[in-house]
Amino acid sequence: MTEKKIPLLVLDTLSEAHLAQLAAVYDVTYAPTPAERAAAVAARGAEFRVVLTIGVIGVTVDELAAMPKVELLCCKGAGYEQLPLEAARARGIVMANGAGTNDDCVADHAFGLVIATVRNFRQLDRLCREGVWRNDIPLPSNVSGKRLGILGLGNIGQKIARRAGGFDMEVGYHNRKPREGSAHRYFDSLPALAGWADVLLLATPGGPGTRHLVDAKVLDALGPRGWLVNISRGSVVDTEALAAALRDGRIAGAGLDVYESEPKPPTALMGFDNVLLTPHMAGWSPEANQASLDRFMANAEGHFSGRGVVSPI
Repeated sequence: MTEKKIPLLVLDTLSEAHLAQLAAVYDVTYAPTPAERAAAVAARGAEFRVVLTIGVIGVTVDELAAMPKVELLCCKGAGYEQLPLEAARARGIVMANGAGTNDDCVADHAFGLVIATVRNFRQLDRLCREGVWRNDIPLPSNVSGKRLGILGLGNIGQKIARRAGGFDMEVGYHNRKPREGSAHRYFDSLPALAGWADVLLLATPGGPGTRHLVDAKVLDALGPRGWLVNISRGSVVDTEALAAALRDGRIAGAGLDVYESEPKPPTALMGFDNVLLTPHMAGWSPEANQASLDRFMANAEGHFSGRGVVSPI
């Protein structure tokens, strides 16, 4: 007799190949849209034992209450800000994430934004298409030799710092406390880091604790010769304060992979030629997506085998 597959609820968008990989092992219910999600919880909530989601989608407390058999919550990426941590822990639910699976992809994208933002690729591309030659264009700055300030020197922040070393950039950072063993300069406040940096790069987790950390005060400290790059979460930046700083020339420009209005474009920032936007793609590549799914499989297999998850939250 064939062993019954464990019921799995998937709330993130996946490719057909990845769904097939999951379906070979689990009884998959795929519910990437709000309507499908509500219908799935209503129809099969009493059956699900594991949920696969991502940090910005998460699971609500009410949804969790409607799924009494859930024993494992997994996020594909490193973030887990929308998981109901207290409610899950109160029930003894195991939680895991995909920490480390897309770090290189995010770091690559982050440093691409640094180069493209400081060199103003967006404007240069537009001017070239319009037939404007270099003699009539203000000179964009070097990247090499600039000071890079990183908010959040975790695994991704450290990989970004290593890439910065190839451009002879001096690196400083701000965390809640200094990182043991780090050779980079520590700043005990974000305004102090922003005042020192030429480029302020955000690589901190999202959630209520980091909401609008980058406000008018921090942007003013960064100053008219400073650039902002964000690959963390859109909530870390006060969008209206950023729009005002760009409008008034109080910072030089910005490169953003994340923004508060996701998935809708950040309307307040759309009119600026010195803002480069990408649609939360920093952690997405074929390699990173496969590694993230493989990590879920390893976490789930470890949990249900009794060995434990690979990367617990």
